[in-house]
Amino acid sequence: MAMRDLRYFGDPVLKTVCDPVTRFDKGTEALVKDLLDSVVPEGRAGLAAPQIGVSLRVFSYDVGGLSGYVINPEIVELSEETHEVGEGCLSVPELWFPTVRSKHAVVRGVDLRNEPIEVEGFDVLAQCLQHETDHLDGKLYLDRLATGSKKEAMRQARGKDWFWKR
Repeated sequence: MAMRDLRYFGDPVLKTVCDPVTRFDKGTEALVKDLLDSVVPEGRAGLAAPQIGVSLRVFSYDVGGLSGYVINPEIVELSEETHEVGEGCLSVPELWFPTVRSKHAVVRGVDLRNEPIEVEGFDVLAQCLQHETDHLDGKLYLDRLATGSKKEAMRQARGKDWFWKR
């Protein structure tokens, strides 16, 4: 099992729009395996490649007994029905803030054979699909917070010892 070190809020890789995967080789296979291995520990629902320092459009998920990965994911459907849910992030540890997310989401991408796949989720899995796709677009859940919550989150994050400093 290859657990990869996490990147934390402040690291520029987390604010970079990821490149699509164009080579489906042993390197891509190793990245997917590392993402799957690194999402297994309790308390983790998903992990995107930039969170381990790789700027490619890949994420893994492990929610409610359903686990997998998506390469080059795109959100193709979001329900109009939303809810405010407590959200956290492995790259912003210890902080949880209410975030508005669609209750239903559908993501399409490809697998390691470059074959089409689709993942549909409700509630927590829908939240995960949206959260991980945001990572690939260079966004953190903090970017979605209401102004007051966002200011408080930024203040708290900058005071943490994990905050990435140059």
